Amino acid sequence: MKDLNKIKQEKFFRRQRRTRAQITGTTSKPRLSVFRSLLHISAQAIDDVGKKTLVAASDKEIKAKGNKSEIAALVGELLGKKLTEKKISKIIFDKGAYKYHGRVKALADGLRKSGINF
Repeated sequence: MKDLNKIKQEKFFRRQRRTRAQITGTTSKPRLSVFRSLLHISAQAIDDVGKKTLVAASDKEIKAKGNKSEIAALVGELLGKKLTEKKISKIIFDKGAYKYHGRVKALADGLRKSGINF
């Protein structure tokens, strides 16, 4: 019998593959991949054609205090600022296996607030 955590992990990776099978990032419109752990959140803009990470941001770069959703929104704004410096205004949002709610939604709202379209 399989371990319960192993089954949970397989379901997570299956959801992630199903989401990523439909989207591909380019240099002009990169894929923005979100990673969320219990304590931290990070995101990176990826050019899948050139296989490069263009821009990345994490809550470890932010020194502000607040709850996790507020910090995720600040990460989105920081990432949006970095993307506009690279002259990127459109992205493809890749939530991975996570639900679009809570911290993931807050990060997306922070990106929209900084002028990034998706």
